Amino acid sequence: MAKKLYTVRESSIHNRGLFAKCSIDEGSPVIQYTGEKISKEESSRRALEWEEDARKLGQGLVYIFEIDEDWDLDGQIGENPAKYINHSCEGNCEAINKDGEIWIYSIKNISKGDELSYDYGYDMEHFLDHPCHCGSENCIGYIVRQDQRIKVKKILKNAKKSINIINKL
Repeated sequence: MAKKLYTVRESSIHNRGLFAKCSIDEGSPVIQYTGEKISKEESSRRALEWEEDARKLGQGLVYIFEIDEDWDLDGQIGENPAKYINHSCEGNCEAINKDGEIWIYSIKNISKGDELSYDYGYDMEHFLDHPCHCGSENCIGYIVRQDQRIKVKKILKNAKKSINIINKL
């Protein structure tokens, strides 16, 4: 059996997180993201159901990964410590789909005790629904995939200008 590279413990980002039990070299497989394989229809149904409950309780919203155009993986079902990996705007891991399996790989050298994190890659469409608490230097305050962060920053800057103008009236 392969050496377990992680442990679950309290996180400053969001409740619990996954932390390195030892040094992890860049490019290493860290953990497989597991769960129940479900149809897209079932995935949408579960996501909407959980979203309402999660907001009330302040929990993670959805633990669903896309496998392909027909199937998703529900990481909330079964034993899946990978679900505790939090988002960071400057993550040290990435999720990779390898032949229908989701694997978390390190994208930089990780020191013992570091929290494991990756960019969740959310679309900006509903960015206000996904506040970010990663605390990284490049954090814009919302979980949005990297290629859309500049657009969201512009939206926020324009909104702030509008509020300042209204407050001066």
